[in-house]
Amino acid sequence: MANGNGKKYNKKAPSMTTLFVPELRALLSEKKFSEVKPLLSHIPSVDIAERWHNFSDQEKILIFKLFSFRLAVEVFEALKFEDQSFLLNNLDNADVVQVLNEMSPDERANLFKDLPQKVMKKFFKLMKKEEVEDVRELMTYAEGTAGALMTTDYVELKREMSARSAILKLQDSLSFDNDFDIGSIYVTDNEHRLLGVVGLQDLIKAPQDMLLKDIMENADFIKINDQAPDEEVAQVFKRYDLTNAPVINAKDELSGVITIDDIVDIIDREATKEIYEVGKMTAGEGEVISYATATVKELVQRRAGWLIFLLMFDFLTGTVLKTFQDTLSTVVSLVFFIPMLLDTGGNAGAQSSITVIRGLATGDVSFNNVKRVVKLELFAALFMGVIVGGMAFIRAVLLQSDPLVALVVGVTMFLIVLLAIATGITLPLLSKKFGLDPAVLAGPITTSVVDVIGLILYFKVAQLFLPILR
Repeated sequence: MANGNGKKYNKKAPSMTTLFVPELRALLSEKKFSEVKPLLSHIPSVDIAERWHNFSDQEKILIFKLFSFRLAVEVFEALKFEDQSFLLNNLDNADVVQVLNEMSPDERANLFKDLPQKVMKKFFKLMKKEEVEDVRELMTYAEGTAGALMTTDYVELKREMSARSAILKLQDSLSFDNDFDIGSIYVTDNEHRLLGVVGLQDLIKAPQDMLLKDIMENADFIKINDQAPDEEVAQVFKRYDLTNAPVINAKDELSGVITIDDIVDIIDREATKEIYEVGKMTAGEGEVISYATATVKELVQRRAGWLIFLLMFDFLTGTVLKTFQDTLSTVVSLVFFIPMLLDTGGNAGAQSSITVIRGLATGDVSFNNVKRVVKLELFAALFMGVIVGGMAFIRAVLLQSDPLVALVVGVTMFLIVLLAIATGITLPLLSKKFGLDPAVLAGPITTSVVDVIGLILYFKVAQLFLPILR
């Protein structure tokens, strides 16, 4: 059985994994280490990592030393960087190096990218030469690219191999505890150029003497350039329903493999990021805020910046109201409809911006079809403006019994809906054009723009239609 990271764990794992913490701490305090080992073997590594903060520093060191080797690697990979650094600094070099040598290449490279140079050099001297070279190569790729995502743990097969030879090669290359994803196997030539892909099931079902060149399929549509951005990689996986994909360099040579667990992490990170941004919070690169480990400082850092930024726009709203205070004092009833107008405008802008942002993320919206997208949204805005403006007019008539004030409210509502939808389309597209994150700009800035310009429109329309204000 496997956890979310593709790691194996015992089927007898407790159903209430949170209960292992007090039991484990009690065994450690009583120094019953012989009972700790079997308990640990029944707990998924991801659950141990998730509850790691519940243990004291001394307990963490003891627990790690009691792990089986495989479990030690799995838990270490699942820990946060701060916890990994603590173990690197407090365990014997021999224990640490053994874990580093057996980590998956992509996880190991991510760790070393954040280590101080002095610490990194120390471990490079102790690790296996081939593992060091692997880390150095993966660290050359920029964050957010396919090269930074891929693992170099894969098996290459040759097109002239028979099905039997290929299976034997896989068995020789992989151990029972190996975490390689071999749902698909890649065929290369002598220069490591990618030629095709063979499904594991197809390989097993094929006659033993059948050559791979007669089994393999074209891999051109699923291969990913090592410089491709994360979003593009995720789209390829989604489009072709992949569990892994080959990564190639500029020479079409097979450089590595990306597996589905990495893509799930990307999707989860991007979804978290967008949720926080819609909630007017700093996204923190999609890092989840966990109340189990969060601090007051972290919450303030994530939230205060956006609140201050939006407050600056609210200053503009106050300035507009002050500018038109004579208008408000002359026709006090205009005040009653301000919240309705601005809230509806904000909602209309949010609807269009969220639709466009999702389209940009999934590839449904691009600069190739931007004219069609804008045309659709603007025509929809005209119809929605008429519908919502009509409803606002009726509401104003019922509330005030003044047809001119109602006309001002209805016309303003129509204009604000047009403004909001146009802004909701434009900001995500412009931010994408200039390499910014659409989700950061769209929500809060659309609302603020509608608030400020919507108020100006309201008072200008009032001055146009109400004789008392001329």
